[in-house]
Formats: sequence, structure tokens, C-alpha cells
Amino acid sequence: MDKPQRTMKTYTGLISVIFTTYNSPAWLEKVLWGFSCQDDQNFEIIIADDGSTEETANLIREFSATSKIPIKHVWQADDGFQKCRIMNKALQEAKGDYVIFTDGDCIPRKDFVAEHRKNAEPGYFLSGGYFKLPMDISSKISQDDILKQNAFDVDWLVKNGLKKSFKLAKLSSTGVRQKILNRLTPTARTWNGHNASGWLKDLIAVNGFDETMQYGGQDCELGYRLSHSGLKTKQIRYTAIVVHLDHKRGYVSEEMLKKSDSIKRATLKSKRTYTPNGIVPGQCSTD
Repeated sequence: MDKPQRTMKTYTGLISVIFTTYNSPAWLEKVLWGFSCQDDQNFEIIIADDGSTEETANLIREFSATSKIPIKHVWQADDGFQKCRIMNKALQEAKGDYVIFTDGDCIPRKDFVAEHRKNAEPGYFLSGGYFKLPMDISSKISQDDILKQNAFDVDWLVKNGLKKSFKLAKLSSTGVRQKILNRLTPTARTWNGHNASGWLKDLIAVNGFDETMQYGGQDCELGYRLSHSGLKTKQIRYTAIVVHLDHKRGYVSEEMLKKSDSIKRATLKSKRTYTPNGIVPGQCSTD
């Protein structure tokens, strides 16, 4: 006798999209153009601003004035690289029961939100990736290139100087091939800050991001706690697509990396599900 097929209801409610930015208005504008032309329009945008100047605030105000998508600007004063802190603040502003995280340097393909919605499932979080572009192409991409989806077209990218490689399969795969590649990819199913999503209640239950961490594995550490709490992961690297715009990382230090790595290793070793340094400070897990 055949086993009954599992049926999964698609989440139909509001989705909250959260991404960080820091003094990169040109890149931020391109990301906002990407979200403006999404096939799925039932979402809000929450920009987690880690201390940008008024230039960024002005851009967001101007874009919000004509945007059909609600945009919230959550800002904190510049105190060095404090991504986890501003992400937790943004998370507390989310109105959707489901949350997508990406970055302010990642332009989403027009089906990005729709793919996250389609694959959302209770008991899971979704793990995606990105396609990294060199600086010359990152700078060359215009509003028109985003609205017409040239920025995701392999022929257009190669014509504009991108070297051919097997990685282009991320952009060119469709249908059954996407599903097969998602299953076969050796890449770990981690929580990736540039492309991941999960249920708001699950993120709150682990107390969000660990604010003692700075650059280096802070997103993965959150994913470890989600996994330790019993959640499973689905890979969507070949279906939910973003292109990553190039930039320098002058804010990264060796000390920062070592500290973050130590916290990440401790989370893995202890199998902890909760951080006392998150949304609610100084609390212990109720497990």
C-alpha cells in the first residue's frame, strides 16, 4: 500500500524582509530596486541600519515615498560593527509571522520572496546562498538592468565581463534541475545572513542574535541554536537567488574573528539553544 503524500499549506500571511546596511547608499538603492519588482508583493522591508549617516536616511525616505512595499528604517548610532544588535532591533519591529534575512549588498531576483514563501514549512528554516559579482559589474548594474532582470541573466553577465564557471548554474538552473542541485550540493545547510528565512516565533524562542558577536559566523551561530532546538533545514541555494555586490571589509579585525569563532565553537560544543545576550538581555533559557 502506498504511503500517503504529505500535504503542506503555503503560508499566505505577511512576510518581513530584514537586511542590514552601513553607509552604502548606492548598493542599498540597487537592493531596493530588486525588492520593488518582486512577483510576490505581500511583504514589508525592515532596513537594519548600523549607524549610517543622513545620506542613507534621505535615500530611504525618498524611496519610501513612492514604494508600494512598506519600508521601516531601524537605525542605531555608529559604535563599530554591531550587526547582531541592529538585527535584533529590526526583528522586534517585524509584523510578519515569517521572516527573510538578506544583506544590503544582495540584489534579489524577482522570485526571491515567492521562493522563500513556497518553501516555508513549520519545523524548518531555509538556507540559501548568493552569486558573487566582481566590482566592475557590481558598479555597472543599473535600475533598468534590475527591473529587466539582466543582472541575473548569464548571457548579459558574460557579455559584461563575467568569467564562465560552473557556479553560473545557480543563475541558469530551472525546474527539476534546481531541486536536484539543492539536494546534491555539498554546502552545509547553515543559517546564512545573506539569504535565510524562518518563523518569527522560532527566532524569538532562541533569543535572536548573540550581541557579543561581531563579524565572523554570527549568522551560523544563530542557525546552530535553531538546529539544537529541534528545527530542520531545507536548502534553497538554487531556487532563491541573490547576486552579491562587491565591497571592501575594512571593519574586520583578527581579534573580532577570534572572539566570534570562540562563541560559535562554544555553542556547538554545548548544544545550547538560547543566548542570554540577545533580544532579551540577561535571561536564561527556560529549557
